[in-house]
Amino acid sequence: MKLSTKGRYATRIMVCLAMKDSTIPRRKQEIAESEGISADYVEQILIRLKAGGLVVSHRGARGGFTLARDPRKITVTDVLQASEGPLSLVPCSQENCERETACVTHEIWRNAEVALSAVFDGNTIADLAEKALGMRKSISYAI
Repeated sequence: MKLSTKGRYATRIMVCLAMKDSTIPRRKQEIAESEGISADYVEQILIRLKAGGLVVSHRGARGGFTLARDPRKITVTDVLQASEGPLSLVPCSQENCERETACVTHEIWRNAEVALSAVFDGNTIADLAEKALGMRKSISYAI
């Protein structure tokens, strides 16, 4: 089981936008260079994040993308749902499964999803941006 690169990169892009002044638009090329992702792929992901209400695009010479709301209010779940779609380990955990009462594995899948959701819901983009900034400071002192 793996998250796709789209979900992982979307989270990195959101952290990138949150690390600097999140009110100043950042161009897709700048994000691409910063994160080591192709500019075309960054654009595809930004389109999904925009459709999900997580980023805003700005036109013009100083245009680019900014976060649509406070990074303390954007969870990893929000980002993954915007980029990947609904998070579900197995289809029967989200729907009414006709075998729910007779399936010995149903509870395991549901519990795993609850635990995963707790991790993703418990981490905001601001939390990750703070950790990233801390990592950069410790690396610069180590050199």
